[in-house]
Amino acid sequence: MSRNDDLLARRAAITPKGLPQSTLATATRARGAIIIDADGNELIDFVGGIGVMNAGHCQQAVIDAIQNQARNLLHTCIHVATYEPYVALCERLASLLPHGDATKVLLLNSGAEAVENAVKIARQATNRPAIICYTDAFHGRTLLGMTLSSKVGYKVGCGPFAPEVYRLPFPNYFRSGDGLGQTEFVERELTRLHQTFVHTVAADSVAAIIIEPIQGEGGFVPAPAGYLRGLREICDQYGIKLILDEVQTGFGRTGKWASYEHFGITPDLSTWAKSMSGGIPIAAVIGRADIMDAARPGTVGGTFGGNPVACAAALANIQILEDQNLNDRALRIGEQIFSRFRQFQERCPVIGDVRGMGAMVAMELVEDGDPRKPAAHLVTRIVQDCVANGLLIIPAGPYGNVIRTLCPLTITDEELDRGLSILGESVERHAISHQPATV
Repeated sequence: MSRNDDLLARRAAITPKGLPQSTLATATRARGAIIIDADGNELIDFVGGIGVMNAGHCQQAVIDAIQNQARNLLHTCIHVATYEPYVALCERLASLLPHGDATKVLLLNSGAEAVENAVKIARQATNRPAIICYTDAFHGRTLLGMTLSSKVGYKVGCGPFAPEVYRLPFPNYFRSGDGLGQTEFVERELTRLHQTFVHTVAADSVAAIIIEPIQGEGGFVPAPAGYLRGLREICDQYGIKLILDEVQTGFGRTGKWASYEHFGITPDLSTWAKSMSGGIPIAAVIGRADIMDAARPGTVGGTFGGNPVACAAALANIQILEDQNLNDRALRIGEQIFSRFRQFQERCPVIGDVRGMGAMVAMELVEDGDPRKPAAHLVTRIVQDCVANGLLIIPAGPYGNVIRTLCPLTITDEELDRGLSILGESVERHAISHQPATV
């Protein structure tokens, strides 16, 4: 038995079946955009720990920051004693991502925790109970996170769920454009929100609307810019807080610190995690100071939130993103991925859509060019085939028929080209074998 097989067998014997397993890959060490598996094989990483490793694996500056901080202070809890790394990271985030004239920051452990706390803050700031979210959204696996998340498969048997949560269709132009132009489509979807205030939940009962500017697990679907701008106006009109979930889109993934910067809007509150720290668990809620201060003492936070080692790692990681100008690098990576994906699409009609922003790019596979016929079985085979040929990649989308790319932004041009070639060859091979034979 290989070391890979042995490790996978041990995992199966000791971990619960509910723990997700997207591939049969293993990992023992990593550097940059390359992972080494238990058998010593190289894998080009197009997953980045699901959007965590924007600055690349095992950056020396992050390692040094972790080691230096660990020598001095591992933990006290920010509730008990104030320490400099927590304050410094909050200051850094507020300067990078200002929310209005004055910004405040709360540090936590995970994206799900950030979402939970953002909702609590919005409810306290408005004294309203209701939250509006979207189909195909993913906001975490806690009880409230699952309530806000859309995919039923993530929450089978976990209810009852949190009350006062209402869901709208996400403005997915590929799936539900119905032949409309972009402007007409946006108008229809914003009208749908206004109608929701009439027949589902009153606007003056809504504390917040939470949305991913670009859906992550939902399939890398960008919301139309006009929709997000209209949403900002509606929230202002009715005193609703706009929460933007930037957990997967933040810290350079789309070519800017925040994906919302592409759309010309600023949220009231935003949630962050994943690529903030280079692999150490940490998250944040960032928001307008007056809204953040609406949270009553003791209602937000947690024992490990903003751990000093995690804060030190995040500060070092953010500095790498800035020093290496990885926002611009994301745009160049994205251009190359888009170009290659469109070439794949020309040769493989099963690719129904290519979309994304910056280095957050995906292709959706469908039968007969029909968005309503997802080709998830093909994606499953392609993912397995890529891993066998040295490329780590995972699916996305409510039906699992989307192939997404989240490679480290430090990936070399040669590694990126090699990974795209492996992917393209696999897509083409499986797409051709899938096509019915002509008579």
